[in-house]
Amino acid sequence: MTQVRPATPADVAGIAAIYDEQVRLGVSTFDLEPPPETYWEHRLASTESGDHFLVAEAGVDVVGFAYSSAYRTRPGYRLTRETSVYLSEQARGQGLGRRLYDDLLDRVRADGMHVVLALVAVPNPASVALHQACGFEHVGTLREVGRKFDRWLDTAWYQLVL
Repeated sequence: MTQVRPATPADVAGIAAIYDEQVRLGVSTFDLEPPPETYWEHRLASTESGDHFLVAEAGVDVVGFAYSSAYRTRPGYRLTRETSVYLSEQARGQGLGRRLYDDLLDRVRADGMHVVLALVAVPNPASVALHQACGFEHVGTLREVGRKFDRWLDTAWYQLVL
């Protein structure tokens, strides 16, 4: 049985393992080197309204995570959050991304946030389908803004007005 819960510092190694796989093999992040664990510890430590970090846990293993964070640091954006979700390879295709996102969006709504945004490297049919199923709408595509694995990549912005 998989449970979704707030992340703790004890989850950092599992979170990093999932993310680092995408750094090495995927395009859901444009990081080219895995960030240090202190990067994740800093995200977990945020007490800003609208910032949440959740993990999906199967037994004792972290198999996915989702978080919300500031879209921009300027005060006029304080009610907007950017969201991300990552799953381990074995956890994909089981509805776990939706469970993480549903819980995350409930928490963000409860904090009084107005809009959530998600940036998706495209093509990525699974991520696009997840965002659309959660009520996000496509609001724009930026052509060839990222470069990874010796190719240019587009990103698509998705928005949900809460």
